[in-house]
Amino acid sequence: MAYDLTLLKEGCTQLGIELTLNQEKQFIGFYEYLIEKNKVMNLTGITEFQEVLVKHFLDSLTCVKAIDIKNVRTVIDIGTGAGFPGIPLKIAFPHLEALLLDSLNKRVNFLKETFEMLRLADIQAVHGRAEEYAKNKAYREKYDLCVSRAVSNLATLSEYCLPYVKCGGCFISYKSGKVQEEIRQAVKAVEILGGKIREIQYFNLPGSEIERSLVVIEKIKSTPARYPRKAGVPLKEPLS
Repeated sequence: MAYDLTLLKEGCTQLGIELTLNQEKQFIGFYEYLIEKNKVMNLTGITEFQEVLVKHFLDSLTCVKAIDIKNVRTVIDIGTGAGFPGIPLKIAFPHLEALLLDSLNKRVNFLKETFEMLRLADIQAVHGRAEEYAKNKAYREKYDLCVSRAVSNLATLSEYCLPYVKCGGCFISYKSGKVQEEIRQAVKAVEILGGKIREIQYFNLPGSEIERSLVVIEKIKSTPARYPRKAGVPLKEPLS
């Protein structure tokens, strides 16, 4: 089947990304496998090709607005779901060493199959809760960049994500629309966890009127050992 990649190419150009022919094929392959597997498991409610290009692929790549990805070597994607933003970032920037974490094992199996099908190297998917893996020395404060498109509030997400980021690294939270109130409520939590809100970028997704924002949190000191708290607590009782 012939696919029209104009939206993807133009969006990438706006983001300063140039895709090779092989990378374009990988995006198509990812789309086809996502849709095939979505018939038997709940991976995404967005299935139309052009919508996936914008709302999943380009959206995932927008973090380049906030960080020089060439200076990033290790990245972890918390609550990755069907592989967003982790897989598009890995396709577009093959130098990344990526870890994708999700709490649902069948999604993790899908991710592993996708890596193999796309022949992606230096990328792993692990099944588990963010609160638990963050206590493991193999993962704690090991990453240049943590990304998440998860829908939890920023205070909760920061407790999930900042423990993985090394000092000097960043956590980027992908959000919809305006987030001033959510940020105001999260400032104290971010500070407790060793972070500092560096900037918020507001923009429309390339080729659309969809409002998005990136909250960029810099890791300025180590996260105290008691964080994250045990599973479920960050969601029920966000730090404030």
